[in-house]
Amino acid sequence: MSYAACVLACATLVLSACTVGPDFVDPDVTVNPQWREQSPEFRASESAADRAWWRALDSPTLDMLVDTAYRNNPNLQVAGVRILQAQAQLNIAIGAQFPQQQALTGSINYQYANTGLLDSGTDFVTDRIGLGATWEIDFWGKYRRGIEADQAALFSTIAAYDDALVTLVASVANGFVAIRTLDAQLAVIASNAEAQREGLRLARVRFENGETSALDVSQATTRLAETQAQIPGLEQQWRQTANTLSLLLGEAPGYTDPMLANTTDIPRAPPQVDVGIPLDLLRRRPDVREALQTAAAQSAVIGVAESQLYPSFSLSGFFGYGANNLGRSSLSDIFNWNSRFAQAGAGFVFPIFNYGRLTNQVRVQDALFQEAVLGYQNTVLAAQQDVENALAAFVYGERIVAALTVAANSALRTTGLALTQYKDGETGFTAVLNAFDSQLQVENALAQSRGQVLLALVSVYRALGGGWQIRQGQSIVSETVADDMRQRTNWGEVLPAGGAEAPDSEQPGSPPTGGVTEVTIP
Repeated sequence: MSYAACVLACATLVLSACTVGPDFVDPDVTVNPQWREQSPEFRASESAADRAWWRALDSPTLDMLVDTAYRNNPNLQVAGVRILQAQAQLNIAIGAQFPQQQALTGSINYQYANTGLLDSGTDFVTDRIGLGATWEIDFWGKYRRGIEADQAALFSTIAAYDDALVTLVASVANGFVAIRTLDAQLAVIASNAEAQREGLRLARVRFENGETSALDVSQATTRLAETQAQIPGLEQQWRQTANTLSLLLGEAPGYTDPMLANTTDIPRAPPQVDVGIPLDLLRRRPDVREALQTAAAQSAVIGVAESQLYPSFSLSGFFGYGANNLGRSSLSDIFNWNSRFAQAGAGFVFPIFNYGRLTNQVRVQDALFQEAVLGYQNTVLAAQQDVENALAAFVYGERIVAALTVAANSALRTTGLALTQYKDGETGFTAVLNAFDSQLQVENALAQSRGQVLLALVSVYRALGGGWQIRQGQSIVSETVADDMRQRTNWGEVLPAGGAEAPDSEQPGSPPTGGVTEVTIP
């Protein structure tokens, strides 16, 4: 066969190549058309959670905490580095489409040949230099499926980064709300202790005037001490929560103390909360996107495994120069045109008698794919449950706050009346003690419930997948981390000097657009 015929045959072989294995299609999922929990505060906005939702709490301190955590949190930096790793792995897969072995080789060898019993033999030196390449043709799509798998893996790591960011923002907000709730509880203890001191003063005055026994003084002293004893426990929780916040910000304990000292008020929930519709979760929520990309990657791996069942075709070639020092020849003749030589070949490998190993490997990958599909479907259901639970906690929490607000106002009036009546001798000290107990209990419950409402609101936005959008247009690793990596290794365009932005994950197969089953809400 002529050289031209060989080239034509190879070209025909490449162009007729196919891709084995399944093409990934978004799995069917069950999604409600709307949320079960309905409230005038909820808006079915399609742009829900596509913003910095925590700013709706109107707290500059919280804004500062979130921004610092986004810049410094070590776990988020780890997630960013994993994106760089996945990007590099994808580049490896892309490079595998081209000749897999390419090398410039050279050698020099000394050889000795014994030409007879009486002959001392002959020795000579040969040298050789050339360029060789071997290319396994991607006839069955093994390398193309590998690229699909690594691309989906890259999108999965981006979604994992986004999920880590959503979790980080929610954790910072939860810590901040917990701090403010503890501040409110400490304020409740302080105000109740002040009222109880007034009760103790009245009890002493009446005892000194002979109007009551020492029992009233003893009971008032006991009640005040019990109230004050709650302060160290709350301060301990405050300190531990602040230390946790410092850790989230990537700083040593105590870093957040000055930031938290500027105000002690519990933020108020916004009058309107954007909740969108359940179908939005498939696009917004990172763990849903991550589960989908995991399934897509595993689908492509099936094709990689299936390609091993078929023969692989390869082309090889070598072109170089060689010389020796036999006779009038010289090693320096290696670069003469007449010293050239070339070699070309083609071959195939057909795995036979593999005793079912390759077939069962395909089955293993298919089972893993089905596992990933079921995991994705379960993630979608769990995401809806998270939102529904958070919405319910928010709605019913606000109702609890409304009732406790009425109760707290009433308890405060009751305490005032009890002290007045005790001062005038119209009632015993037992009524005062009961009023103290009721006021402290109700006001403390109110402070806790106000905090619970905000925690529920944070859970709503966490469940909706809000907050990750702040990384768009930003580097996925800090400049310090990027500088350290660039100093060790040439990262090229994967980690440019300006910072590495996460690639756009809105690729085919990323946000599900079909396969959605809507169910009627009973």
